[in-house]
Amino acid sequence: MTYNHEMESNGAMASARHSFEQAREAQDVRAVVDAIPTLAWSARADGSADFFNQRWLDYTGLSAEEVRDWGWTVALHPDELSVLVDYWRSVLASGKPGEIEGRLRRFDGVYRWFIFRATPSFDNDGRVVKWFGTNTDIEDRKRAENLLAGENRVLEMTATGHSLESVLEVLCQVVEQIADGCFCSVILIDPSGSTIEQAIGPSLPSSYNQRFPGIAVDREGGPCTEAARRNTQVIVSDVATDTQWDTYGWRKAALAHGLKACWSTTILAPTGLVLGTFAIYWREPRSPNEQDQKIIGQVTHLAAVAIERKRNEVALTRAFEEIAKSEAELRTIIDAIPQLIIAIGADGEFLSANQAVLEYTGLTHDDVNTERFQAIFHAEDSERLREQSDAAISRGVPFEYERRVRRKDGQYCWFLVHYNPLKNERGEVIRWYATGTDIDERKQAEERTRQENFALREQIDQVYMFEEIVGSSPALKTVLSSIVKVAPTDSTVLITGETGTGKELVARAIHKASKRAAQPFISVNCAAIPSSLIASELFGHEKGAFTGALQRRQGRFELADFGTIFLDEIGELPAETQVALLRVLQERQFERVGGNVAFHTDVRIIAASNRDLAAAIASGTFRADLFYRLNVFPIDVPPLRNRKEDIPMLVEYFVQRYAEKTRKQITKIDKNTLKLCQSYPWPGNIRELQNIIERSVILCTGDTFWIDEAWLSGQNAPRTESSGPLTQNVHNYEKELIEAALSESNGKVAGPNGAAAKLGIPRSTLDLKIKRFKINKHIIR
Repeated sequence: MTYNHEMESNGAMASARHSFEQAREAQDVRAVVDAIPTLAWSARADGSADFFNQRWLDYTGLSAEEVRDWGWTVALHPDELSVLVDYWRSVLASGKPGEIEGRLRRFDGVYRWFIFRATPSFDNDGRVVKWFGTNTDIEDRKRAENLLAGENRVLEMTATGHSLESVLEVLCQVVEQIADGCFCSVILIDPSGSTIEQAIGPSLPSSYNQRFPGIAVDREGGPCTEAARRNTQVIVSDVATDTQWDTYGWRKAALAHGLKACWSTTILAPTGLVLGTFAIYWREPRSPNEQDQKIIGQVTHLAAVAIERKRNEVALTRAFEEIAKSEAELRTIIDAIPQLIIAIGADGEFLSANQAVLEYTGLTHDDVNTERFQAIFHAEDSERLREQSDAAISRGVPFEYERRVRRKDGQYCWFLVHYNPLKNERGEVIRWYATGTDIDERKQAEERTRQENFALREQIDQVYMFEEIVGSSPALKTVLSSIVKVAPTDSTVLITGETGTGKELVARAIHKASKRAAQPFISVNCAAIPSSLIASELFGHEKGAFTGALQRRQGRFELADFGTIFLDEIGELPAETQVALLRVLQERQFERVGGNVAFHTDVRIIAASNRDLAAAIASGTFRADLFYRLNVFPIDVPPLRNRKEDIPMLVEYFVQRYAEKTRKQITKIDKNTLKLCQSYPWPGNIRELQNIIERSVILCTGDTFWIDEAWLSGQNAPRTESSGPLTQNVHNYEKELIEAALSESNGKVAGPNGAAAKLGIPRSTLDLKIKRFKINKHIIR
């Protein structure tokens, strides 16, 4: 904006300055909203959209102009468009927050399930002036829910006597619902193992299904036949280009019916016997990803359960028909069935168990009528099911329930137990037979879904967070504000602060919130690398550059290209390496050690130091021009003693973390311990706090966390008064520090956990001091 000299009055200048500050603040807020890892938007009071953040636009592939007002509705799934719009209008009319699930189209045309949430904003008179909302991806949860519901239905149908054909048809429909756009079929091998025939293919063209009237297993055929014959998974990602099936005529038939990809997976019995194959067809070329393979694994397991159950039912029926002829024959038959079977008397006493039960539990036939056998059932389930089972047995009708059975290794697994009565000619129950089907995987899937739901609920109010940076003190908020501002840029950052304050966590947070988040984050501890090798470590070397350089090696800057490199303890860099780093900062180029070719690099540099770099410049050990190149955006991480209000939150965070790690139930924190932690100065900062808490959790025996005050007082104990000449006292104290650092690092000098890093000095300097003070580092432990 241009102003005439006549208009530059004090009032106009103040107005212009206010407008500029508002614009800059709005720009900062827009940058934060665009950076948050969720799809966010806002709308006017009438429901017409006026803003979508960059993640929303990038996800849908739409422009801000296209989605303005009501244009955003083009991204909704056609089947749910009217429902979602009607619901949105009802929320607008109510003036209350709303939440609904629906599918949103990604930029590549794929629809995924989201939770749409909207919250109103009111003026002073209570009128809605604005709506704010988010869209949260729940595709994986919806898949898990649909698969879990399908598993429950299949298992229920299997247990209640539905035909095998109807069970497999439902199984195909479950997969077709989860993976929209596919067709499923099940091909079974007959019990004799000689022929393979299609059992069900509800959505496939009937003319294609007719190609499977019955094929010999040992005959070469299409992917499904080959998968069964070879007992392997066959993936045809693109039928048009995969010509290996031309010999059998399958490829031509598949293309003629619009089938362009086929995945065929064997259905295996617990014994490893191939029962058939489960095939998924697609109308577009496609390869299975990791999630697809998990679904295929669960589905084929369910198919195996259904097939085995039906075959076992046939075997059981035949066994029951012969029961009057020979108990010995019945025992042989039941033992041969690969399913847990228990015979129970009319009075509820255990009579016998088949071989599968004995092998599973590790018990013997003699144990069946003892308390040892009753102990294989989880006590909680026995108490919960007692009334239900007693009532069902008294009625004499079939029933089922789920309960846990202890395996011989002590692990409890979930089973679906189905009770069938055996009656005499007068209709009186003379015996019960209980069959157990392993459903432990299904129960685990249910638990995973519950955990996912819990995690989603906890994330409802979270729009941004930094990993492990815990606290809410003003000092820490200043650091977090700096991270938010500098992360989207490519500016060089210099992080300063005492040892143990979490400088690397700040660097990682900057990287994760930047546009380079998907690229490498390379961390280098300059103090842990010998000065003679630091240049090779950073910039790489050519073969023969120095003794031991047997081959060319890439440096850390090459590995970090297009990403971020974090140079920790930058103050320890040797002078010659400082010159090379300055060239990288100025010209974005470097040369390998022993080479003469300049390599261009696109890497963001974040440096950190716990030293006073200004003092290092004054003493001549650190270049001033390098400092000013690094100090573009400084962030000073406060010591823990300056953010004491964060200590209770940090204590709770680390206690929970190490309690989970050690599998302990710690639910309370001693109040005196919190007071002690807040009064202690923590010279080692968060790293010291973390170590103390880990030690305390290991020693805790109850549900209350506590810290031994002696640990802290010992760390903070005053030193003895000096005596004797100053030089001798300094040498003695320096020797004590070195010996203490060597003891903490188990005699190790170099490396990130070595004594040199703990003391904050180069390894070469420490080696000289060890020789000067005649310290035997090998006996210090």
